[in-house]
Amino acid sequence: MLLENKVAVITGGAGVNGLGFATARLMAAHGARVAILDLARAEPQAAAASIGAEHLGLVADVTDKASCDAAIAAVIERFGRIDALVNNAGITQPVKTLDITASDYDRILDVSLRGTLYMSQAVLPQMQRQSEGSIICISSVSAQRGGGILGGPHYSAAKAGVLGLARAMAREFGADHIRVNSITPGLIGTDIIKGKLTEEKKGEIAETIPLARLGRAEDIAGACVFLASPLSAYCTGITLDVNGGMLIH
Repeated sequence: MLLENKVAVITGGAGVNGLGFATARLMAAHGARVAILDLARAEPQAAAASIGAEHLGLVADVTDKASCDAAIAAVIERFGRIDALVNNAGITQPVKTLDITASDYDRILDVSLRGTLYMSQAVLPQMQRQSEGSIICISSVSAQRGGGILGGPHYSAAKAGVLGLARAMAREFGADHIRVNSITPGLIGTDIIKGKLTEEKKGEIAETIPLARLGRAEDIAGACVFLASPLSAYCTGITLDVNGGMLIH
């Protein structure tokens, strides 16, 4: 098993059809003990219990630094270490540039970008004490291609910020044997697109993708397991495209 005796923390991981939960489930299958962090309404404790009694579900708001710190302290108290963090929490909004309000901008960037910083800040001291760790930041193909199918420009900006933040952290913490990498998913068939695209539209989009299908949550989960495992031991500061060829560059 690739993650035997490892401890992984996944933010925004309680939605059973989401990238985070798929990642939690696959990491657990590879031997990791998993801590799922999410808002109370998402019921992270129930999500963790559904994977197995040895896993942990915690309520945490990634936009609140004290909440991040408290959650990570609880993970360390329970498991004694943290080997991988998946900064998965994020929200989107399908609006155009001239329609973005100040509150829209703050809300989207707070979850994706501020949340990535706060949660990384919370785990980094423990990873430094261990002299090892892997941080995986979930960005988006929209950060690379200048907009996505659903998210507005502020979503693209937030996800582009994630890429820059991850690269800077990779450079800063490499000497501590902490690796920081990003994944840029394409259009993935999760709840975030539920009710927003017709089956006909999904089919049209799939025809433009070289692998001829939309992504699945499990596609991203596999990439997360790779980046958390020793298989990627010499990878840091990279952006791993997982989009079926939607963006080839």
